[in-house]
Amino acid sequence: MALGKNYEGQNCSLARGLELVGERWTLLIVRDAFYGVRRYGDFLAHLDIPRAVLADRLANLVAVGILERCRYQDSPPRDEYLLTDRGVELWSVIYPLWTWSERHYGGGERLRTFRHATCGTELDPASRCPTCGGVDVSPRDVEAHTGPGVPAQPRQDPVSVALRERPHRLLQPLL
Repeated sequence: MALGKNYEGQNCSLARGLELVGERWTLLIVRDAFYGVRRYGDFLAHLDIPRAVLADRLANLVAVGILERCRYQDSPPRDEYLLTDRGVELWSVIYPLWTWSERHYGGGERLRTFRHATCGTELDPASRCPTCGGVDVSPRDVEAHTGPGVPAQPRQDPVSVALRERPHRLLQPLL
């Protein structure tokens, strides 16, 4: 018997949240949106995700108001996916989960570090800046830097290359 996709009968806010972002690949799509990935093809290349799964997850994230689909003029016209304010709020969930996972299951050096763009200080596990008096740092004020754990043979997709080239402010277009 296949597992259900929801937590029917659970009167719990966490269960409702997991229905929205708990499916495989969903938080990685949101992570990439924080990096500034906006185009379907860039998500596809960076995540190595099946096309049908990516299309489904993007549609669901748009339907629940975490991503917004915007048409940009190109030849041919295409869509971009941007985090909404509701989606940006997920930083306060994703970043602590990220640092917890690194601490307990990371297996070595970090691939990326996150710093307060204002002062250059690395964020603490709760996304606060120790130098600026423990202030909560909005993802709009965070820069992703290449960490010491980049493998000897790093990924060569355009997103991975761009993230290694230089520090990058979150939520700004990466490509």
